[in-house]
Amino acid sequence: MNVTPTDETPTPPRPLILIRGFGGIGVDDEMRSAYQGFNDGTVYHTKRGENYIYEGFVLRAIKSKRYPYIDATNVIGYYANDVEPLPGYSGDGYEPDHLKGQVVIDPATAASVLEDATQGTIWVYRYYDLSDRTLEAYGKNLHRLIKLIRAGMRKHGQRFDGVDIVAHSMGGLIVREALIGMGRDAATELVHKVVTLGTPHRGISFQRVPDWLLRCLPKVEGAQGELASFSPDSTRFLEVGKKFPAEKILTVVGTDYRSYGVPGSAFANRVSTFIDTGSLAVNRSDGLVQQASAQLPGAPRTFIHKCHGGTDSLVTSREAYEIAMRFFHGTHRAKLWLDDAEILHGGDRFGRSEFYLGIAIKPRCLDFFLFNQHRDAENCYGPFADTSLNDDVPDLAEELSLPLAERGDLTTGWAGPDRMLWEGWFDIGEKADDLPGMVFRLDVYVGERDKFGIGFSDNVVFQKQYYVQVFPDEQPVSVFVHTTDEHLGRSSTTAADLAQLAGDDYLANVQRATKADDRHEWTFRVGGTGFRGTLRLGIDSASDGDVG
Repeated sequence: MNVTPTDETPTPPRPLILIRGFGGIGVDDEMRSAYQGFNDGTVYHTKRGENYIYEGFVLRAIKSKRYPYIDATNVIGYYANDVEPLPGYSGDGYEPDHLKGQVVIDPATAASVLEDATQGTIWVYRYYDLSDRTLEAYGKNLHRLIKLIRAGMRKHGQRFDGVDIVAHSMGGLIVREALIGMGRDAATELVHKVVTLGTPHRGISFQRVPDWLLRCLPKVEGAQGELASFSPDSTRFLEVGKKFPAEKILTVVGTDYRSYGVPGSAFANRVSTFIDTGSLAVNRSDGLVQQASAQLPGAPRTFIHKCHGGTDSLVTSREAYEIAMRFFHGTHRAKLWLDDAEILHGGDRFGRSEFYLGIAIKPRCLDFFLFNQHRDAENCYGPFADTSLNDDVPDLAEELSLPLAERGDLTTGWAGPDRMLWEGWFDIGEKADDLPGMVFRLDVYVGERDKFGIGFSDNVVFQKQYYVQVFPDEQPVSVFVHTTDEHLGRSSTTAADLAQLAGDDYLANVQRATKADDRHEWTFRVGGTGFRGTLRLGIDSASDGDVG
């Protein structure tokens, strides 16, 4: 393995396809929207500078200096019914099949766009322009779109090595159908990576639509099928891993149900949780899709505190864009494990103590999280009864392989083997400062709750921020953990300087992480009053094993 950064001029990005979610029974508004909502952003009136306005996914990608894209959406035409090539038109080198059907390429537009598309292209998949409203048809035509993109790039002498896809909500189910329909060989050839935003892979918890209600819906062909695809009894999501590597699908999970603009859905999720676990105290959802449903067995996942749709949501917030770009193009992959833990105080003689552990990851000087667990998001690891957090919890992949309708939500255990906390991607070329190496902020939270509500409620046992600084281009690689930013303000501070300052105690301002034998992993201590623990960080080059 290699942890040397690759922050030189990056290679051109792959074509990027954006796919919107469910449009409702009537989709006239969706058909009038050119970019299907991916041009909507959010204004943050409390912030300044770059963080004041997030301009939307499409514009952000076009403006990017590191990975600039070219909009190619209008290269493809989407039609309700089959169209034929214009009479007497030669096709400009394209095959006749590319020019007829419901999804066709426009050679004249392709000539003006793809000739200059040396830095990647963006394509919005406008499936609601098609007449057949079934997931099978949507998936089939997505497959066709990808093949048309490949044909266009080859026609203009550009290398094609797969597309990247970002899909919101039901859009991820369309990707699922496309991958299943392609078969494994074609899927791995045509698709590089996929990011899903709040996709109900395992269904919607309260979506048990009876046949009589489906028959009462407006007679829009296929709309009933779209709704039925959200069934929590289905296990069709298991077919994806048979056709496409699960590790190449990043599931972005929303946790802010309070901001979702459809109160009925948030209430229904809370009621569903009560039926499932016997508690009204939690609502682990983005307002529409439960956190446990937005994940896939064996696939990496990340939490962001955004709601399912609307302003400042999974689609319209900066987090989705930044996380997706790092997954597609990142220079380094990181993993974080909890090796040991000790809760030093807490517990209630009369009630029933439950302990929770949460972490959050954000790049230094950038105002967004790559991963975010906290009490308000109701997504921390736990509950644990053991003060060492060493309870026997179910394997996450096994639990996610069950249908969502199965009773019990046991998906708040560890993210992977060896008490893995997090897996994510960094891009050293996207740093906001000139410090050597890369730095990210690590927030650690330990909380306690009395399940019976007798003695206390939601006590904070421990909460602290750390800055983890990695020098990946040095041999040997060095990792330092800072409890303050005192030594993070000077770009001239080297690893050798920090080694002179570092102490062995976990309370030291600078702690040098200990290298694990024969592995690109480093351990360090965290803690204070109430909690102590050992974390282990693994850093690899994202290119190892085609991770990036």
